[in-house]
Amino acid sequence: MTKCATVRAAVAPVHLDARIASVQISQQLAGHDVELLDERDEWFLVRGADDYDGWVHRGYLAGDGDAQRAASERRRLSLGCVVASSGGATRALPLRAWLAADEHAVAGDVIESDALEARFPATADGIVDSAQRFFVGTSYQWGGVTPWGADCSGFAQAMFALHGISIPRDAWQQSAVGSPGEASIDDARAADLLFFSDRADQKITHVAMALGSRRVAHVALGRGGFHLERLDDGTDAYVSKLRERFLFARRVL
Repeated sequence: MTKCATVRAAVAPVHLDARIASVQISQQLAGHDVELLDERDEWFLVRGADDYDGWVHRGYLAGDGDAQRAASERRRLSLGCVVASSGGATRALPLRAWLAADEHAVAGDVIESDALEARFPATADGIVDSAQRFFVGTSYQWGGVTPWGADCSGFAQAMFALHGISIPRDAWQQSAVGSPGEASIDDARAADLLFFSDRADQKITHVAMALGSRRVAHVALGRGGFHLERLDDGTDAYVSKLRERFLFARRVL
């Protein structure tokens, strides 16, 4: 029988190796369940819903995921909020973290699980709208998946996940989903994923989301975080490099 646990911290860093000094490769968020694949001292090798594996310290995890989910008839998802528990403790939760059964929002927004599909439809227009709202001001953070800090593929994955669409974690994995998009970056459609490389071997090093009308949203190290680009801005040296490094587009929807 598969063992699982629930993330109890607001954000649980997922590491490459079972040690705190190891690089963070992703994050798991409060209320999300993970499979426990292996154990080493105080660390678990976990697998999230996106089939991405990494090491999480046991301090970030609690109990049995299935048991906790069954204990709450109505789940509430954070859209960026501060919550208080029945005992009076408060904490901040990032976008896409689940509230615990005894928590209620005291600031910010939450949404009931049964209202998610209506609020965040699986449409290109819906995803593009969310991409321009939720990550404004986000700093670049390797392995991050929230507006508190994200990398390029974490941003893309989070936006599709909010709209009920699961895509892989890393940019090179995301480059295999969906179908081929337009050959020219100028013709990319809204919610297409755009892939880039700054390497001689053209290994994928960056992913962005097309917004339509030659506009792009991404979380980029070169911009320090979230940024909206206009691909027709010939005066911006960064945009010129972005265009030079474009490889291809993939259409998820």
